[in-house]
Amino acid sequence: MKKVTVIGGSGFLGSYIADELTKRGYDVLVADIKYSNYLKDPQRFLLCDITDPSSLEAIVDGSSVVYNFAGLADMDESHELPRETIEQNVIGTLNVLETCKDAGLERFVYASSAYALSNKGGIYGISKLASEKIVEEYSRRYGVPFTIIRYGSLYGERAGEDNGVYKILKDALTTQMIHHYGDGEEVREYIHASDAAALSVDILEDDKFVNQHTILTGVERMRQKDLLRMIQEVMNCEIEVTYSEIKRAAHYEVTPYSYHPNTARKLVSNSFIDLGQGLVSCINHIDNELHKKLDET
Repeated sequence: MKKVTVIGGSGFLGSYIADELTKRGYDVLVADIKYSNYLKDPQRFLLCDITDPSSLEAIVDGSSVVYNFAGLADMDESHELPRETIEQNVIGTLNVLETCKDAGLERFVYASSAYALSNKGGIYGISKLASEKIVEEYSRRYGVPFTIIRYGSLYGERAGEDNGVYKILKDALTTQMIHHYGDGEEVREYIHASDAAALSVDILEDDKFVNQHTILTGVERMRQKDLLRMIQEVMNCEIEVTYSEIKRAAHYEVTPYSYHPNTARKLVSNSFIDLGQGLVSCINHIDNELHKKLDET
């Protein structure tokens, strides 16, 4: 079995990808700064910190593939923490690549963002673009084969406070209100993290993705107001939705992309979790977690 290391594998998307890799018969090592709540046999766990190069050496040894999902993922938080964002997302990626450059990898997979080539996204988008350039340079200089995946709007049961859909559903459950910054005309292409994970493993099994950039999003374009209306109906119309003229400056409206000569192949799934069904599952999961916390207090 090929050994695959998933750095950041305790997190939202990383944990789904670790599970998908295990399902397909890979030898999976989850490496993260915190223990995974989703670790399952025969997956193994190793503690590491991408800002500490000395903690990375053991995790790459013997690996055929390394996924890097570690770093600061909340775009709003990164706006408030620019130094931490650069240290984790850029310097952290550089540290991982330094460890990987002589490891003889078959593939280094970097989790980027749709904001990497956007005038939106603030310091978060800048950190992702800088990291992409570093990955490309390490490929040219040291021959490290890569795939860069620019993820779009993800959601899923394992999401946390840094995920937009999670925040909306938690507000709906705890306050019976959703306040949206904007007019609701903003468009997103949502994809469940388990579908994104399957596509993220597919790229290992097709050489056309070697040294390529890939866009990974859902197949349905949806206005935010339609998503919020769907959530209202799922929750029996007991949720009040309000809109604000104040928009989040770093977020895009219709597309995150600005003109840039570097293009990417878009990868979508023919079989995917229906958004309505996925939202119901997320609502049940968040509701159970909230009740669990109440029972513990």
